[in-house]
Amino acid sequence: MGFDSIPALQDNPLTDEGVSLGRWLFYSPALSSNGQVSCATCHPPSRAFADDAPLTLRGVSGKPLARHTPALINLAWMESLFWDGGLKNLESLSLSPLTHPDEMGQADLGALMARLAANPEAVQRFEEAFGPGGLTLGHLLQALAQFQRTLVSADSPYDRWRRGEPGGELSPLAQEGFALVQRHCTPCHGSELFTDNAFHNNGLDARFGTGEDVTRGRGRITLRDEDAGLYKTPTLRNVALTAPYMHDGRFATLDAVLEHYRHGMVPSATLDAAFQRGGAPPGLGLEEGEKAALLAFLEALTDTSFLTHPALGPPEPR
Repeated sequence: MGFDSIPALQDNPLTDEGVSLGRWLFYSPALSSNGQVSCATCHPPSRAFADDAPLTLRGVSGKPLARHTPALINLAWMESLFWDGGLKNLESLSLSPLTHPDEMGQADLGALMARLAANPEAVQRFEEAFGPGGLTLGHLLQALAQFQRTLVSADSPYDRWRRGEPGGELSPLAQEGFALVQRHCTPCHGSELFTDNAFHNNGLDARFGTGEDVTRGRGRITLRDEDAGLYKTPTLRNVALTAPYMHDGRFATLDAVLEHYRHGMVPSATLDAAFQRGGAPPGLGLEEGEKAALLAFLEALTDTSFLTHPALGPPEPR
């Protein structure tokens, strides 16, 4: 898997002006109904564009969301979005948080565009990116998608070690952890994206919701019983910074996650085959002493340059 070039889209190619507009919009609280919540409010770069609350309260309503805020990492290569895979492309991604009453609360998108049209800087930025008359909702969504495609993380200690770069070092303990990931975690985290872009039931619960209940996971989208309790595999990149973990943020630490895979998994009708062990309780055969190695490797997936890259942080005012 290479990260040298971001996949090009014919109907929304990356341009410097489009990315710049998307970045400005991503950090602008003007997109929310109360003028206080931006995309970055729940996706700060210092946490790999994730949120530190299990179910964030940072939206306009102050009410908890139904799912944990996911990290925004290497989205250009993701085949589906959200924990249940309810969206397939970045151009439609931002519409959901924009209109959700507990997130940015924009019940009237026409009013939002009117407010932006009254802002000379917004008009200028949209016209720079999309030409005269460029301030449209479609272009707003395209610009946000362009910026989010640039959220590329591929310069962790692990990456530099794999590329054989000078100074690229991985401790013996972290290398042992990498070997353990290859042995136990490749069914879901085997690619350089450290996600298979697929959906799995990893033994969190024994029962799930029905119909379109949010607790039904992937089954909420497909309405198939065999998809109940399945959630999208999150990337392991920068995982040391994206706590808490799982779709509902139930685990506060990586140690707790590993303990779940060792002893905490519960059987259900849709439990992934990778975790089933005949008559034994489900889980992974991880020894107590192997946890330190795994944690060392997961730390080595932290990409400091991604967290602090000037082009990904808040834009300078004009």
